[in-house]
Amino acid sequence: MSARSVFVALLRRDARVARRELPSFLVRTIMQPVLFLIVFGYLLPRMGFVRSGYTSALLPGIIAVSLTLSSVQSVALPLVQDFGFTREIEDRLLAPVPIRLIAIEKVVSGALQGVIAACVVLPIARVIMGPITELHLPNAALALGVTLLGSTVFASLGLVIGTAISAQQIGLMFSIIIAPMLMFGCAYYPWRGLDAVPAFKYGVLLNPLVYVAEAMRGH
Repeated sequence: MSARSVFVALLRRDARVARRELPSFLVRTIMQPVLFLIVFGYLLPRMGFVRSGYTSALLPGIIAVSLTLSSVQSVALPLVQDFGFTREIEDRLLAPVPIRLIAIEKVVSGALQGVIAACVVLPIARVIMGPITELHLPNAALALGVTLLGSTVFASLGLVIGTAISAQQIGLMFSIIIAPMLMFGCAYYPWRGLDAVPAFKYGVLLNPLVYVAEAMRGH
């Protein structure tokens, strides 16, 4: 059996598992972005607390958050289980392919789930926020490219987290890594808005989410 056949078989297995767990996958990955859309994209503009143009800056950040959560969680959480009580990782390592190919398969699977999550959030955002003036079809190719690249980066991050953190410490992943990354990733505000606080403006450049969110905005 060729390495390519094993790679495709592993990818199909992960796709089958994701399809079987689709409801929980959607709730896990889009619930937080949708809640932010409702509060910051629908309620606050109508209450007059933010300018109407804020939604154009918010939408790219929300999509970036969606693909980030999905890509990281779809790789890290199963790996934590595989390395923990299920010990399923031992079966994967027995596959007749190099270990790095198994790691690449996990990243590809996570990246694809990140793209799916971003594609699901976009029409939901359109419904919640109404017409978005800066949303143009000619920018779709650029947005898709950024989505693919960003999903791959965060799926790789999920691979690192999933192999480095034990099942008992998985809660720390959200408190120490994911939550700060989301809040300081310029997802809910543009990076240029940090001109007033230079220390933050340049400090957040260590956060990969900043680059995805800003690229989504076309900056």
